[in-house]
Amino acid sequence: MLSTFANTFKIPELRKRILVTLGLVFVCRLISMIPTPGVDWRTLQAELARIREMSGVGGGMMDWFNVFSGGALDQCAVGFLSIWPYISASIIIQLLTAVVPQLERLVREGETGRAKLSQYTRYLTIGICVFQASALSTALQNPAALGLGSVQIVTRPGIAFTVITTICMTTASLFVMWLADQITQRGIGNGTSLIIMINITSRLPLAIIEAWQRYFGLAGVEASSNPVELALLLLFGFAVVMGTVMLTQGVRKVPIHSTRRSVGGGSAGMQQTYMPLRVNYTGVMPIIFAGPLIQFPAALLSRIPVNPDGTGVINNMLSWIKWFGGQLGSSHSPIHLVVYGLLIMFFSFFWVATQFNAMQISDNLKRDSSYVPGIRPGRATAEYLDALMTRVTLIGGTGLLIVALLPQVLNGWMNIPWGMASFFGGTSLLIIVGVALDTLRQMESFLLMRNYDGFLKHGRLRGRR
Repeated sequence: MLSTFANTFKIPELRKRILVTLGLVFVCRLISMIPTPGVDWRTLQAELARIREMSGVGGGMMDWFNVFSGGALDQCAVGFLSIWPYISASIIIQLLTAVVPQLERLVREGETGRAKLSQYTRYLTIGICVFQASALSTALQNPAALGLGSVQIVTRPGIAFTVITTICMTTASLFVMWLADQITQRGIGNGTSLIIMINITSRLPLAIIEAWQRYFGLAGVEASSNPVELALLLLFGFAVVMGTVMLTQGVRKVPIHSTRRSVGGGSAGMQQTYMPLRVNYTGVMPIIFAGPLIQFPAALLSRIPVNPDGTGVINNMLSWIKWFGGQLGSSHSPIHLVVYGLLIMFFSFFWVATQFNAMQISDNLKRDSSYVPGIRPGRATAEYLDALMTRVTLIGGTGLLIVALLPQVLNGWMNIPWGMASFFGGTSLLIIVGVALDTLRQMESFLLMRNYDGFLKHGRLRGRR
């Protein structure tokens, strides 16, 4: 394995791509560390630390934002929005293609249609950036809306701060989007996915320091747990990573037979191949959808004003609603875990229903003189593929549910700090594993083309798509 990584620098083109990727990633990380003008980031950082210490749990929206922005929330950096507005726009456009006929026609137009969709995605990205940046700048001037108490985060609040913050964050997000395109074209791997992975892994050193302090003591702080627990956690983490790789790489092979057809002056005989149906067809989308959908209502419900000394049906109902909002927002409460799990399963089937077009696949097979053995071409094939994909989605959604709930169970029920627990599952681990496999697969293709050995002695790495 080490010799294979050494071989990557013996190929000039691959070496150049790796260095370009490292340079662009460094610029992305630099953007996420530059504080927004007019924000007292030290006060913000101290207040966030106080809230985490008082709550005693992690996994809320603030921790989610901090992890996926690479720590940009702690200093309210200009790169706080990062690549997420572009991802949000891409998801919206992708969902709209399933319900808007005009967008669906663009998908079928090939390269020209995809270029137009990409342009629409970028326009929508600008709108999302402006909306999110202006909303954040308004919230920073009213810290109570973020649950930060009566502190002054903005040194000079006003319309000028709102305009400057909106311009800075929008420009930074669009610049990160451009950097992601450059990584995809001139570097290694998918730029968007790689930036997200780097943002997540940038918190890994802090998690290691936290683990060392917890199990061995550090800077005058005595160890609070037995190192045996750390050994068990490492073994458990290794098993979780293996399970995540299996979930990411797993496919259900559908046999496909192609009948004899004329090719040029001759003919091609019967060909047997298979169509892979990914077990985790949805990727991390269900977790991305379920997280905000459960946290935003929880934040609103938990802020309902209630008179603690009041009586009556309405006051009791409001008290119950506020209690339910608090339970919904607490990552270790049974209510949160149940609702979160149900949302993940729902969005797993929802994403497959909107993105997996069994009838179109059946028509393509029929046009290419191919068929599934034992199944009639046409509608019967579409119904077979749809039923098969439903069963595969049930397995993949269950695996996704287990991986998503592991960090919250470790944090809430075993008192593992969230900085450590977040690397034992959830969106973080799924993205890290998926992006690492895709990047290694692309590097392996360069090595094999130059007659070098791949990363595996037997077989080859399989991409997610």
